[in-house]
Amino acid sequence: MGIHYFRAMNWIDTHTHLYVDAFDEDRAQAIERALALGVSRFYLPSIDFETTDRMTALEAQFPNHIRLMMGLHPTHVGANNTKALDHVEQQLFQRPFSAVGEIGVDLYWDTTYLKEQLAVFEQQILWAKALDLPIVIHCRDAFDVIFDVLEKHQDDKLRGIFHCFTGTLEQALRIIGYGFKLGIGGVVTFKNGKLDQFIHQIPLSEIVLETDAPYLAPTPYRGKRNESAYLDLVAEKVAQCYGIGKEELSLMTSKTALSVFQEYDPSILK
Repeated sequence: MGIHYFRAMNWIDTHTHLYVDAFDEDRAQAIERALALGVSRFYLPSIDFETTDRMTALEAQFPNHIRLMMGLHPTHVGANNTKALDHVEQQLFQRPFSAVGEIGVDLYWDTTYLKEQLAVFEQQILWAKALDLPIVIHCRDAFDVIFDVLEKHQDDKLRGIFHCFTGTLEQALRIIGYGFKLGIGGVVTFKNGKLDQFIHQIPLSEIVLETDAPYLAPTPYRGKRNESAYLDLVAEKVAQCYGIGKEELSLMTSKTALSVFQEYDPSILK
């Protein structure tokens, strides 16, 4: 009997808020748990200027594994966003980031500042293009509004990830048509999430995996704090939907994620 060699699986969590208060008591341990399960890269989206110091501190602690984005989250957009946007611009043009994010439109909680959300979203798209960076889009109850913005700005520089995709197959295919990948997280494991009913119709090359930790924990942890180690549960469900092994899923989604963020890591892709 010959010796069989297996590629160690390396997962990439393309969206995780490891710097927020929910991890204050066990942040390092949560990261170590994920690393032990093969999550080798964590991409951290920005929320507002108050989170920058926490993000950079975590990057310094885990430089081989943590990657940062910079952006103003739509739920943190108000009547006057000058200070927040000045901070985003200053950060983006003084040091490297993997993406501009998370940015977009959120009409679930409040529609008061829709005009401001759109202005902030579009400004950050322009910065991303100027820096040749992908964007990571937050969309909640705002597909049509965001599609209008993408139509307006569509060119070969507009690209990125549609984070926490929860839409229909039709919407998924439209997003892919704009040059974006779909961020698939814990919702794919929910009984009423519906993603598992059609995700196999989306080319595997068009999805990446995420947790959005500490939010949207997958089954059986739904309603509890999410963490990057639970990416393994998301991956298990997605692999089942596509009828493939987790090793193939790991290689495909990691390759796609690194391509989006313009990184190359032979230790992940070997």
